[in-house]
Parts: sequence; structure tokens; C-alpha cells
Amino acid sequence: MTRLRTGELNRRVTLQRRNAAQDSFGEVNAGWVDVQTIWSAIQPLSGRELELAQKVASEVTHRLTIRYQPSLTDTRAVAGMRALYKTRVFNILASMNEDEANVLIHLMVTEGTNEGG
Repeated sequence: MTRLRTGELNRRVTLQRRNAAQDSFGEVNAGWVDVQTIWSAIQPLSGRELELAQKVASEVTHRLTIRYQPSLTDTRAVAGMRALYKTRVFNILASMNEDEANVLIHLMVTEGTNEGG
């Protein structure tokens, strides 16, 4: 089990989930709603460039490490969420409860290939 050093979780990150609301005309407007703001460590893992819609785009994968929270252990529940850090948007792909020890959760995220959805 990995121990946390004091000050390691030093980035304030806001987790959001997609919210589809219907307006008075019956149109569905998709937006984002804040779920919670937490302390996190952000570690870049890999980067690549790819062609999307005949444009070159870059994609970087990261691992966000946060303190254990039961609501964030289900990958299906967090897969549609995103994390915001300052002006950066991270799309959450999966969550992992490190060693099943209920101490740390690693959120596997990507940045750069879409608009946070």
C-alpha cells in the first residue's frame, strides 16, 4: 500500500457530471454540474498525436490520485464524469481503488481530444 506524504495531494480539482435538462421548448440541453471539489495529485503518464477530423490533435493521459471515497469506486459511475483543474479539462475513463485498501483512488483520465464529454 502506498503511503501519502504530506502535501502530495496539492491540486484542487472539481469533479463534474453531465446533466441533461429540458428547456421550456422541450429541447434537451446538456451541461455540467459540479459534484465535489477535492484535493488531488496529477501525474502525466503518456502523450500522443493523432488525426481527428483531418486535424492533428494531441492527447495526454494522466492519473489523478485522490483520497478514498466510496462514491468514486464504481468505474461505470465515474466514466461519464470529468475533472477540472484551473483551465484544464480531464475526461475520466476509469477509477481504481489502490490495493482494495480504501485509502487512495486513482482516476485514469485523458486530456486534449474532446470537449470534456
